[in-house]
Amino acid sequence: MSMNKVRVLVVDDSALMRKLIPQMLEADQSIEVVGTAMDGNFCLKKIEELKPHVITLDLQMPGMNGIDTLKEIMRRNPLPVIVVSSHSTEGASITFKALGLGAFDFVTKPQDAGAHMADAARELIAKIKAAADCKVVRPGTLLGMPARPEKIAAEKFAPVPSKTVAIGISTGGPQALEFLLAQQPPDFPGTILVVQHMPSGFTEMFARRLDELSALRVKEAQSGDVLQAGRVLICPGNRHMTVKRLAMGDVVVLNEDAAVNGHRPSVDVLFHSLAQEFGRSGIAVLMTGMGDDGAEGLGAVKKAGGMTIAQSEESCVVFGMPKAGIERGYATRVVALDVLSSTLQALCVRGHGKSAGAEQALRAAR
Repeated sequence: MSMNKVRVLVVDDSALMRKLIPQMLEADQSIEVVGTAMDGNFCLKKIEELKPHVITLDLQMPGMNGIDTLKEIMRRNPLPVIVVSSHSTEGASITFKALGLGAFDFVTKPQDAGAHMADAARELIAKIKAAADCKVVRPGTLLGMPARPEKIAAEKFAPVPSKTVAIGISTGGPQALEFLLAQQPPDFPGTILVVQHMPSGFTEMFARRLDELSALRVKEAQSGDVLQAGRVLICPGNRHMTVKRLAMGDVVVLNEDAAVNGHRPSVDVLFHSLAQEFGRSGIAVLMTGMGDDGAEGLGAVKKAGGMTIAQSEESCVVFGMPKAGIERGYATRVVALDVLSSTLQALCVRGHGKSAGAEQALRAAR
């Protein structure tokens, strides 16, 4: 793709968006908008005619809507699709459905042509370039999820976690996290904190979706949430998440400090906090995503004596974030997605005392 322009087809029923998105993409000479389409039927015809590399797709269209269009694209000839989503609750719900059907990633629709337009353009351009170089994940690629066991009811005084696992993840994250958490048993002895690059208004629904699919208890984090064994806390969009060790119990603390590496939430913020507060009992995991957010934080966790893990290239949708950590020498282990769950189980059980099953899982994951 680097030798030729990335050919983009813009699909949206709004005449304004069909004009605005091409204007946003004009800023990058390596991208060429080869056409626009006002609904799904026109989109499918223009794919055949124009042979785009990447498609931007509105989901809420009359006639053949975005979801049905996406299904047809994935059935006929899978291409990278970037969903252009509304900020509404309904928009968030249908966006996660699209990601489950194989969409590469999503961006939120610009609210106006004002101050935030440049930021929106940079985000869309970066995701289009990443999509052009990515492998398309067909729906059902991450099959083999076990039937979800019953959750263990939350106790007033939940067990203290054996380990604190911090995960940084971005593009490709929703599907990867669904797969990872669905593999965990309800009595998982560690606690899991997740920074997923995602805008505000989406993370609460994302947490609810993960909670439905997993035996673990998953919620959007709030300042003061106590770290509990068997619970997953998702950092809210547009906030940073840190951890703090207190006599009353270990807690998360949210803040609205400036963006780091262009992100809020930032993986680096969480990882640096994990290194400082937990040292050897911290586990940092860099998973699929664009850019290098989290790489330096991974180094801080390694220096503090904690375990550092990067997702393997072949199991990532985008290898950017794990690659940055690996190339800087900060990843102690490189682990494929399909064995990451057993790796974390083994490392966390080891904190409670070794067991034969845990040691066997750890050896298998190496």
